[in-house]
Amino acid sequence: MQTTLAAPVMPIAPYGLGFTSLDREVSVDALPISGTLPPWLSGSLLRNGPARFEIGADRYRHWFDGLAMLHRFTVAGGRVSYANRFLRSPAFLEAERLHRIACTEFATDPHRSPLGRVAALFRSTAGENANVNVVPYADGYLALTETPNPVAFDGVSLETRGVVHYDDTVAGQITSAHTQRDRSRRATFNILIEIGRTSTYKVVRIEDGTLRRAVIAEVAVDQPAYMHAFATTDRYVIIAEYPFVVRSLDLLLHRKPFIENYRWVPGRGTRFHVVRKDGGAAAGTFEADAFFAFHHINAFEEGDAIVLDIAAYDDATIIGDFSLDRVRDPHGDVARATFRRYRLVPGRSAAEIENLAPQTIELPQVAAKHAAAPYRYAYGVDTDGTPPGIFNRLVKVDLTQRNATAWAAPHAYPGEPVFVARPGGSDEDDGVVLSVVLDAEAAASYLVILDARDFTECARVHVPHHIPFGFHGTFRSQPLASSTIV
Repeated sequence: MQTTLAAPVMPIAPYGLGFTSLDREVSVDALPISGTLPPWLSGSLLRNGPARFEIGADRYRHWFDGLAMLHRFTVAGGRVSYANRFLRSPAFLEAERLHRIACTEFATDPHRSPLGRVAALFRSTAGENANVNVVPYADGYLALTETPNPVAFDGVSLETRGVVHYDDTVAGQITSAHTQRDRSRRATFNILIEIGRTSTYKVVRIEDGTLRRAVIAEVAVDQPAYMHAFATTDRYVIIAEYPFVVRSLDLLLHRKPFIENYRWVPGRGTRFHVVRKDGGAAAGTFEADAFFAFHHINAFEEGDAIVLDIAAYDDATIIGDFSLDRVRDPHGDVARATFRRYRLVPGRSAAEIENLAPQTIELPQVAAKHAAAPYRYAYGVDTDGTPPGIFNRLVKVDLTQRNATAWAAPHAYPGEPVFVARPGGSDEDDGVVLSVVLDAEAAASYLVILDARDFTECARVHVPHHIPFGFHGTFRSQPLASSTIV
């Protein structure tokens, strides 16, 4: 693959390599290992994130814009193999063909005319640069972003299989990149936003083994909010509607990239819309002061109340903080999210609020068996408080003790932690935490494996190049069932 990469903005932050393009695609049978792999650990970690920030003379403007790259770490027989590959999405293929940015992204818009912008928003395939998340699908995986159609790929070779089109006529232009699987119902839930004269949040349900979205609930809204994720409990779907909103005409008529059409309107406050998974009946709307979030940490039911734990920001400035010029700036800083709990109690319109932990947290994860259920531990990334504020340590938050344990290393900038439970283990934290870490001094990345119980380091698996900072991934130790959608 031949691509001319433009030089990054200079001077560049010490961690700026994490926001610099990677153009190499490699496959390595055995990576060097420091330390000792847990003997029981076996399976594959799949990661997703942006990895190319320039196309010819064109530059993407935001971290969220870069072309998607997939990464696979497979642990087997005491060895770790690795492969990485660009997702051959329509956005990638058009960029390669034209040697320029061809498709609209989160904060980059190559279209010069209103007509081009309208076509990009409403055509069935809007580039599908699925650089955010990874979920199992049939005998492979899906790469997801906030446009409705995911992209399928092979979990071993990472070969792109193509855009997946749903077997329905449900309309909508924006979706959550974080689907919510319900194993007991053998279904997956998601949120779809249809932009129009009256816009609508649609709660959709996809039965396992199908590609048909059934709309179980709709919430009409005058100005739809930007929502990266949503929450579920055993019985409910919860939509957190932050006051970072857009007028539909602005998306169609303004000469701005997608996210720059949204406005922070704190007077609207935040609204939580709750609907029942079975039947979709409304179960209440609750209000709170204005805040913004990308990620829910967890949610569960406590009697008749709903508990929502969220990585919450005071406002939406974090979106601008992740522009590439800013995160590459050695004097730049980013907003930090706090570990905040909202309790929704029937009969009370106002949500109860509690700050659960003193440290900041992002890219949060909990043990899979405690998702949508009461839990004690959460894992995430945060900073040690030293500017600039890019993530420079991993944290384990103990909600019983109300404290946190941190892992950090010199020149190390970790990504999302993924918890893997030890087979046969009974304790919530009996397992390991995996994270891809940039070593800024070595100009390369490694996979760190931590004992989740005491957060001590078990091993590092060294990659022959840097891996640009990514977003989300998943670990699978068992073969995928062909009847499972996500």
